[in-house]
Amino acid sequence: MIKYIKAWLPARDEVGTPGRAARRFLGMMRREYHGEPLLEAHISADPIEQFSTWFDQAIKQVKDDPNAMLISTVGSDGQPSSRTVLLKEFDENGFVFYTNYQSRKARQISENPKVSITFYWPEMLRQVHIEGIAEKVPESQSDEYFATRPPASRLGAWASAQSRTLNSREELEKIFEDIKNRFNKQDIPRPPEWGGFNVSPYRMEFWQGRLNRLHDRICYSKNDSKWHITRLSP
Repeated sequence: MIKYIKAWLPARDEVGTPGRAARRFLGMMRREYHGEPLLEAHISADPIEQFSTWFDQAIKQVKDDPNAMLISTVGSDGQPSSRTVLLKEFDENGFVFYTNYQSRKARQISENPKVSITFYWPEMLRQVHIEGIAEKVPESQSDEYFATRPPASRLGAWASAQSRTLNSREELEKIFEDIKNRFNKQDIPRPPEWGGFNVSPYRMEFWQGRLNRLHDRICYSKNDSKWHITRLSP
């Protein structure tokens, strides 16, 4: 059972100055976490298997985008950047997502391949945090996935020079129409600057919301190619 407590939202800021954004006090916006126990006796020795179990449950219980994940990157300037992408594959080798290789995230990965991933499934009161190394997948793998995308999505990959400045929405739509006319119902190949990254994990944490904020946190850390399990304080 999830119960939210409505926050007090004042109409003005502390000094009552009109025309400024109202100060929002959210201290009373909270809910209790009545999650199922996450105990060492019930988990897999392999974090990928444990993730697979939770992900199968998320597919059944999470209404929209159970494969949505927040990926954080840090470039050579030390500035972190986060955005939501979609998980498209995973196995014992890691977690795969696709993007434009000229995007900000891809440029940062080329500067620093260490990334973090977070899955948040509020319906299940669960999170999974993953730290790992991102590497480009083979071109054949990117080709295989790209061929499964709807034609409009394939055209969109050609039209979007991801993260670059646009003058207007109309400019983007014109580029899309030009690309559409260019291929004119022909087979749409994968753009050379578009493809996948595989995140090979070396740390995975499973978080289960529990009553009184005494959450369960089980951490898998890889050392000498072996996974070690520890419990962390909430």
